Amino acid sequence: MVYTKTGDKGTTSLVGGRRVKKYDQRVEAYGTVDELNSHLGLLAEMLLEESQNLTVDFDIREQFEECHKRLKKTQNNLFVIQTLLATEEETIYQKLPQLGEESVAEMEHWIDEMDGKLPKLNSFVIPGGSMASAQAHVCRTVCRRAEREIVRLAEEENIEEKIKKFINRTSDYLFVTSRFILLLADKKENFWSAE
Repeated sequence: MVYTKTGDKGTTSLVGGRRVKKYDQRVEAYGTVDELNSHLGLLAEMLLEESQNLTVDFDIREQFEECHKRLKKTQNNLFVIQTLLATEEETIYQKLPQLGEESVAEMEHWIDEMDGKLPKLNSFVIPGGSMASAQAHVCRTVCRRAEREIVRLAEEENIEEKIKKFINRTSDYLFVTSRFILLLADKKENFWSAE
């Protein structure tokens, strides 16, 4: 059954069973990561659709598909983070799937690989250029909010450094991805102008 009615009075259960208010900082943190994950799912599907609608060569389509795969891997890592953030009991926490030690370094590799193909930035980027690129910026800003919520939680609870690093790096990854999408689609970036 989808509905349990247990949350009708404004509380929810953490992993382990303890009930807390739905605005508890732990819920704010993992709930925002959940929101980010949903936005990433939309971006991943937009990328596939965009690559199929464009008249592009095989290499470009392959790069779109690689971006899609990386987003899916990021979603899986975020789901692990959501679960860890929803867990306060150490004995349960240790038994859960963990964020891989290599996950941050892997994302840094993706960032460097894409950034090496992009033109140098001389101005601030305004989100847009394509639906998928704009959605990558939506993901980036939700990621920044998730990071703020996690940092706030970390002032009260012990949050692993690799979780904070992964979320921070994810926003950088999404910024570079937003630009890389436009490069693949041969579309122009929008730059901020003081005029």
